[in-house]
Amino acid sequence: MPISQDLHHHRRNYTKHELTEHKISPNPYEQFGWWLQDAGEAKIMEPNAMTLSTATKEGHPSSRIVLLKAFNENGFVFYTNYHSRKGKEISENPYAALLFFWDDLERQVRIEGTLEKVEAHLSEKYFSERPYESRLSAIVSEQSEEIPSREYLEDKLEELKKAGETKRPENWGGDVLKADYFEFWQGRASRLHDRIVYEKEQGAWKIKRLAP
Repeated sequence: MPISQDLHHHRRNYTKHELTEHKISPNPYEQFGWWLQDAGEAKIMEPNAMTLSTATKEGHPSSRIVLLKAFNENGFVFYTNYHSRKGKEISENPYAALLFFWDDLERQVRIEGTLEKVEAHLSEKYFSERPYESRLSAIVSEQSEEIPSREYLEDKLEELKKAGETKRPENWGGDVLKADYFEFWQGRASRLHDRIVYEKEQGAWKIKRLAP
């Protein structure tokens, strides 16, 4: 494969849906719920997969895909190792962004806000409900740390299985993003896309349209 590729002519026209002010909910969480339901009904693989973007205190960003595990008007919840790269970045700079992209529906949602740890009992509850193998993996993985080999990880896993230990590590748990900004993007023909924004001002949501 060539190192350089010209993608200037790689285009697609979006024609499936539209997003208009008179059809949206005044509540962005409700609007998000409608779209998430649409994504599930469209049989999109991992409709709850989202790009989580964090940054260091100096502003150096990093992004990765994580899975949304719960949401309501208190925020958007995911789980992680607090000692991982994202965990360390969150501890020093709690402002973060989420991005959902549902290709088959020609939609994306951007959400911004601040992150807080969920209460420990909620992390305990979710950890106890995870499949056995997933609990073991969370315990043995020193996430984001350099390891000598794949075998090193697998050997640790076998040792843990023999020990029978499945207690939640203190450095593993949930984070919740408290949103203050939503942008709903609907692809439209000829790049005249719909972009509807919700911004929180004095405790209320203000809705506006952005140019594509």
